[in-house]
Amino acid sequence: MRATSCEQQVLSNPFDEQARAERYEEWYAGRGRRADRLEKRLLAGLLAGFPQAGTVLEVGCGTGHFTRWFAEQGLRPVGLDISPVMLAEAVKWDGIPYAVGDALALPFADRSFDIVAFITTLEFVTDPQSALGEAVRVARRGLLLGVLNKHSLLALKRKIGAKPPWNEARYFSPAELVRSLQEVAGARLALVRWRTTLWPLPIPKSLPLPWGAFIGMAVRLHQK
Repeated sequence: MRATSCEQQVLSNPFDEQARAERYEEWYAGRGRRADRLEKRLLAGLLAGFPQAGTVLEVGCGTGHFTRWFAEQGLRPVGLDISPVMLAEAVKWDGIPYAVGDALALPFADRSFDIVAFITTLEFVTDPQSALGEAVRVARRGLLLGVLNKHSLLALKRKIGAKPPWNEARYFSPAELVRSLQEVAGARLALVRWRTTLWPLPIPKSLPLPWGAFIGMAVRLHQK
């Protein structure tokens, strides 16, 4: 699993390093290729639950790897990250708009985007609950989450290894995410659907199993 650039409000930003930013995309082209493919397949299935969505804000976009993927899915994306170093790499790839900003105080008006996405971002936020609350405020139709599962073998390996940036990461379970969403979204919460990839097991499917490595979660919100 990749070392993501979703570094909003970490105590010491592990992604705000030039060398790390420059080689960030190498992971996707190398040993992370299979995990990336499985995660995108899972997220694409969840995106299908938002057929009328046209815009997406990716919070913690880093070098824009998933921001570009959202564009490939037919959405009009905006990428936001707290690290100018990572965003400097993102703008080299395409004409997608990017902005420097904080997950805990999104610089956008209420319901500015159809979807707000966090793809391995919450792991590096000091206050995930507040970040989710901000996402609910800015989203019209819902949220798309990609989060590393605390009950997975992968999370255990990351904790034991304790190498940057994973020594500053926190992990979540599907149940914890649902509870947080219920608290921040309140009456706006319409539906939560989640599945997990089973990587590193050689199984291509994603299933609603609580121990899969990568949690994909679609959160539908009432628009009124």
